[in-house]
Amino acid sequence: MTSPIQPDRPQLAVSGAIFRDGKVLLVRRARSPAKGFYSLPGGRVEFGESLHTALHREVDEETGLRIEILGLAGWREVLPGASGGGHYVIMSFAARWTAREPVLNDEHDDFKWLAPDALGDLKMTGGLLEVIEAARKLV
Repeated sequence: MTSPIQPDRPQLAVSGAIFRDGKVLLVRRARSPAKGFYSLPGGRVEFGESLHTALHREVDEETGLRIEILGLAGWREVLPGASGGGHYVIMSFAARWTAREPVLNDEHDDFKWLAPDALGDLKMTGGLLEVIEAARKLV
């Protein structure tokens, strides 16, 4: 089996802190990177695609939800580790749920709607709490 070729430049991605009735949607990654960790739905921006269009597409592909984007909540940079991995710049947006119930694709194996102050001991991707807190202020 050959390993995937890593891009030689950072990849642009988006994620959405989606709020519904005071709770935020978290999805658990079903595969690497960050398998078993809760995060926000999102993914890579395609060439020629606006950030908002990419976020609507990714949220639809991963959860089936319809959302209203409220504003930019922050950004994160993920650098390749010692064992490799990608280099990503992730633009995270605050969003409000508008329609449909979550139906996960194969990238995720669980979801939870949780109050931002009730995340407890969940295994979460780095910087997630800060993004959720910033997004909460925009909702």
